Amino acid sequence: MKKIALLFVAIFMAVTGYAQFEQGKWYVGASVSGLDISYSGAEEFNVGLEAKGGYLLADNWMLLGQLGYQHNGHDGTSDMITLGIGGRYYIIQNGLYLGVNAKLTHAYHNYNDLMPGIEVGYAFFLNKNVTIEPAIYYDQSFKNHSDYSKIGLKIGVGLYL
Repeated sequence: MKKIALLFVAIFMAVTGYAQFEQGKWYVGASVSGLDISYSGAEEFNVGLEAKGGYLLADNWMLLGQLGYQHNGHDGTSDMITLGIGGRYYIIQNGLYLGVNAKLTHAYHNYNDLMPGIEVGYAFFLNKNVTIEPAIYYDQSFKNHSDYSKIGLKIGVGLYL
C-alpha cells in the first residue's frame, strides 16, 4: 500500500510540476459556468461566460479583474452583466487555490446587486503556461439571499505569462 501511495504522489508531482506562481507573472483566463450546474432560487436555464485578467503581486498571491455575461431563463429578460475584482491565494505549489471576489451585477431591466463571493479551485497545468481550472464557487447576493445567491461549478482555461 505504501508503494502505491508513493507512486501516486510521484505521478501527481510530475503532472503538476509546471506550477509556478511567482511574483511578476501575468494571467489571462476564461471560464464557462452554469449549463444548469449552478443553482439559485430565481433561475431556470443558466449559462455564463467569464473573462479574467490578473497579476501575481507576490509569490502565490494574485490580483484579478473579471468581466462576465450570464444568461438566465429562456426569454433573456434576466440576463446579467458582471464586473468585478478579486484575488487568489495558491495554497500549495501544485495549483490548489482559494479565491475571493466582489462583483457588481446588472440584470437587464430588473435589478443591480453587489455580490461578494468565494471559490475553491485547482489550476491543472497542461504545459508550462496553460491550465485547465475547475472551481466550485459561491456568490452571496445583497439584494435577496434566497433568490439571487448562487452556488455552482465552473470550468476555465488559464494562461500564465
